[in-house]
Amino acid sequence: MPPSVLENYLKEGAGRIPSMEKSGVELKGETTVVVLGASGDLAKKKTFPALFGLFEQGHLPDDLHIIGYARTKMSDDEFHERQVGHIKPPSDDASEETKSAHKKALDKFKSVSSYIAGPYDKDEGFQALTEELEKLEKERGGKPNRVFYMALPPSVFTVVAEGLKKNCYAKEGINRIIIEKPFGKDTDSCAEMMTALKSQWTEEETFRIDHYLGKEMVKNVLLLRFGNVWLESSSNKNFISNVQITFKEPFGTEGRGGYFDEFGIIRDVCQNHLLQTLSVLTMERPVSFSAEDIRDEKVKVLRCISPIAREDTLLGQYVGAEGKPGYLEDDTVPKGSVCPTFAALALHINNPRWEGVPFIMKAGKALNEAKVEIRVQYKDVTPGIFEDVARNELVIRIQPSEAIYMKFNTKTPGLITRAIPTELDLTYKQRFSEAKIPEAYEALILDAFKGDHSNFVRDDELDVAWKIFTPILHWIDGKQGEAPKPESYPYGSRGPEGIDAFTSKYGFKRSNEGYAWPKTPMTSNL
Repeated sequence: MPPSVLENYLKEGAGRIPSMEKSGVELKGETTVVVLGASGDLAKKKTFPALFGLFEQGHLPDDLHIIGYARTKMSDDEFHERQVGHIKPPSDDASEETKSAHKKALDKFKSVSSYIAGPYDKDEGFQALTEELEKLEKERGGKPNRVFYMALPPSVFTVVAEGLKKNCYAKEGINRIIIEKPFGKDTDSCAEMMTALKSQWTEEETFRIDHYLGKEMVKNVLLLRFGNVWLESSSNKNFISNVQITFKEPFGTEGRGGYFDEFGIIRDVCQNHLLQTLSVLTMERPVSFSAEDIRDEKVKVLRCISPIAREDTLLGQYVGAEGKPGYLEDDTVPKGSVCPTFAALALHINNPRWEGVPFIMKAGKALNEAKVEIRVQYKDVTPGIFEDVARNELVIRIQPSEAIYMKFNTKTPGLITRAIPTELDLTYKQRFSEAKIPEAYEALILDAFKGDHSNFVRDDELDVAWKIFTPILHWIDGKQGEAPKPESYPYGSRGPEGIDAFTSKYGFKRSNEGYAWPKTPMTSNL
């Protein structure tokens, strides 16, 4: 669908969702964003590129200033070099006008950005930050808004949040704090962290980021389900056999094993990203699309999920293959570690809609491809006139190359009557070829500026989520006896050898082996 068609459709007011249009207090006028941890990888690779993307497109307040804050001492020029180092330039075939506009935006972005070094655990550092804030705000006048983005390790979340509130909180204007995951390591540590944060910052001021909630296809799930009668009416135990939510990375820890080993694949991916995806997929229809109505329904469905049982778990750890090193060969990984780099988990939702439908999470590093997808597998067609007909599947590919497609059966072309699996395909690059899909962090930071909590994690949601995973995590950590030893799998494989047996135990069928996704893009008639 060309941009002009999309623009006309939106101008005509079609598809409006009134409850999402004014969901919070939007920051306007004088606003300062303080990026704490500005010298770290997260800030360089995600936070600053997202801020620039919004800045370049004109989505941020006109009177904006950005301050980087970290312990590393560096000049403004050194900071700017790090700040823009991961911002993607226009493609080589872009017009000179586009390249020139990008350069101007980049120069302006740097001109409204500055840096200050200081500690995270001492008042004098935050007092120096406040002096810089007040100096900038005095030059611009008006009531200042302050947004504090904590691109920091979780070990300093609470001490920094306390230091900011004590020293840097604006008495006039609006204050907001954005916090990255992980939010604790289990139920107790999460509760401790949330209690400390809530003693300083209100829930309205706090935005807890799980960047998967900002991904285009995850945000699309609500509209897909509740905006299509046929899909909502079939989203239940009467039609669906099982659901798989899969996260695959083709690389290992690559020297970051020390950090990863502290958390493992379940804390790193399953308890947050995949569980958030599952909650959006399975929640009941909200009263409205306002933030609290959406989050109420997510909490309700999470409360229906039983804690994961050991027998519903398959753990793996990659070993070296084809010249690639194994997990234990990473010098930063503790010797003899049994930390899983792969996990398959079966979750069960005990409510009338989903009772008896297994939800299989699969997440792993050093696998055969990069892919994140939701795969809804429907029940078998009633036999009789059919024999060995492939199951229908609804697939939502979150990344790469966003797509939604339905695998269904049709007659083989020609003189014989035989079923063949094919697909109804919505691949975004074909249907919306010129549309720009925002990065997840762009979408979420913009939501934070708008005061929209819809795609941020609420405190009670965290508590329920950890209760689902904590028992299995304590078992894996060896807190309930000897820790389980994960099954080895070769770097670059599909995972542990037992994965097919595990998924088939919950009703998944690797059917229609002859089926192949079309390799040649279909030509659009638009």
